[in-house]
Amino acid sequence: MISTSLVMFVAFVAVTLGITWWASRKSKGSTSYFAAGRRITGWQNGIAVAGDYMSAASFLGIAGLIAFTGYDGFMYSVGFLVAYLTVLFVVAEPLRNTGKYTMADVLAYRMKAKPVRAMAALSTLTVSTFYMIAQMVGAGTLVALLLKGSGISFQVAVIGVGILMIIYVVFGGMLATTWVQIVKAILLIAGTILLSLLVMAHFGFSLSNFFDAITQVHYHDKTGAEVVQNFLTPGLKYKPPYGPWDLISLGLALVLGTAGLPHILVRFYTVPDAKTARVSVVWAMVLIGGFYILTTFLGFGAATIVGKDFITANGGINMSAPLLAQALGGDLFFAFISAVAFATILAVVAGLTISASTSFAHDFWTNVIHHGKVREAGEEVKVARVTAFVVGGIAITIAILLGPTANVAFLVGLAFAVAASANLPVILFSLFWKRFTTRGAVCGLASGLFSSIALIAVSPSFMGVDAETVVGPARHFIQHAPLFPLDNPGILSIPLGFLGAILGTLSGREKTAEDKFTELTVRANTGLGAEKPTEH
Repeated sequence: MISTSLVMFVAFVAVTLGITWWASRKSKGSTSYFAAGRRITGWQNGIAVAGDYMSAASFLGIAGLIAFTGYDGFMYSVGFLVAYLTVLFVVAEPLRNTGKYTMADVLAYRMKAKPVRAMAALSTLTVSTFYMIAQMVGAGTLVALLLKGSGISFQVAVIGVGILMIIYVVFGGMLATTWVQIVKAILLIAGTILLSLLVMAHFGFSLSNFFDAITQVHYHDKTGAEVVQNFLTPGLKYKPPYGPWDLISLGLALVLGTAGLPHILVRFYTVPDAKTARVSVVWAMVLIGGFYILTTFLGFGAATIVGKDFITANGGINMSAPLLAQALGGDLFFAFISAVAFATILAVVAGLTISASTSFAHDFWTNVIHHGKVREAGEEVKVARVTAFVVGGIAITIAILLGPTANVAFLVGLAFAVAASANLPVILFSLFWKRFTTRGAVCGLASGLFSSIALIAVSPSFMGVDAETVVGPARHFIQHAPLFPLDNPGILSIPLGFLGAILGTLSGREKTAEDKFTELTVRANTGLGAEKPTEH
């Protein structure tokens, strides 16, 4: 198994490094490096967006949650499934027409550039780091289990993935990242379809047999007693009194947070015009919708065919899908699915890294520190490459500290909450509220960002030692009752983000911002003056 796994891993890495080498020869200049020359087609960007979105949280985390908590785990995936409606109807077209490289370009169009870009860069780095940590944890768990006979530990696996993602971003830029995501999305969809078919073949392609098995899942509880559980019954994860509220909070974060995720938003700058941006969202919705429906078969298949006990003893919740592949297709299929998951992680962390480094270089370095003036050709790209090293190092360190037991879907849920609380309110108000001011944008970003982080810090996930989602070392150092009863802060932090933006705006007027609103509206809806494609 180790030799086959290594061959598949090395083959994928070789292909992606080849893509990076090819892209590095074409990524000349800021537009090519940050936005792939704005020449990505609708279907290409749609597949890349799907590849960016279908992360380790989806393939490993969601399948694991369904395998361990049944119906409640499936409800976790519903928010992911419908989230792109917000992107399609609200932000895709105006974002492409009004921005250049980052989300902050939209905010700075009619606001004072320095304060909004500084806060937007901080928010982008925070969201990207949360999301990236989840991918790193998934990568370390996966590679360490797959190659457990070779002496490769969780820590070494995390470091290896981090180095590869830095290579993609530093040398290949957005073009390399886009094609790595396209290759990964195709592999992931193919692997998920094949694994779902094998699950149904196990039950004779009978849905009634499949769901009968789901109603009688056998496992042992913490006391060692055998339990027979109906996994179609709600409440295994979201238990009263706060469980239903936690599910609502999570749903709000997922549905609203997608439209504020920096690594998703930057993808709309890679296409030539707003029409192509809308087309790419439709492609992404079809692929993402199909994928999340299929996670039902992966999760319930793992619960009924592999079993919670075996999964717990062989890598934990994040390994549910790969172990299901091993049970149904042997070591060869296990190696293939694990390689697909590995590809998933590499593609997503590359997208996260380039969005974070682009935001720092373009928003903070150029427009805050140097007042929008580029002192030498290629300076932004150089700064972005250095930032990629720093961001990658931080994500690697935190992932190692958290360890392999942190559920990746839970960690990504926190990233969505921060994005929904900080980024979405200011994007919406910038585009649709004439009176919105710089102070409102800064207050909205700050209140959403800091309230969500503060609520996460005092939630059961970090303070409750008996919570299922306790993260790594936190359970050893903090043993107090949680001050906030929900795992996901969205239900409170999202309104606080909107409230901060509203109160900040109402505290004073800004004539320049109001005067430029009509100009912004025309450009957002017509594309007049929008950035055009450039030749590679």
